[in-house]
Amino acid sequence: QVQLVESGGGLAQPGGSLRLSCVASESMPADHLYEWAWYRQTPGTPRTSVAVIRRGGRSVYADAVKGRFTISRDSAENTLFLHMDNLNTEDTAVYYCSAKSPGGVMPNYWGNGTKVTVSS
Repeated sequence: QVQLVESGGGLAQPGGSLRLSCVASESMPADHLYEWAWYRQTPGTPRTSVAVIRRGGRSVYADAVKGRFTISRDSAENTLFLHMDNLNTEDTAVYYCSAKSPGGVMPNYWGNGTKVTVSS
């Protein structure tokens, strides 16, 4: 069973930057066919998509983070990244990475989350 492990969360000031990482415990066959994504969740709210790398490599972002967040993946290192710039207090959340197999409706794999707090 593949495990995803996030890291890189922590405390940042408004306007600051953080880079989240998500490492898969093993190589996934045909991983380029998976959809890789970052979600975030605050207490009492649903988990929502922040950024996605679709099959074919196109990246899609939530409106709230467009122009500030960048999703990328290093297949050789089995690692997904989320580079976050110009952070604001509304970015405070637990961030989760996920992988969805071709044809899947929901992600097959989830990490346990890494907390990001943006505060002065």
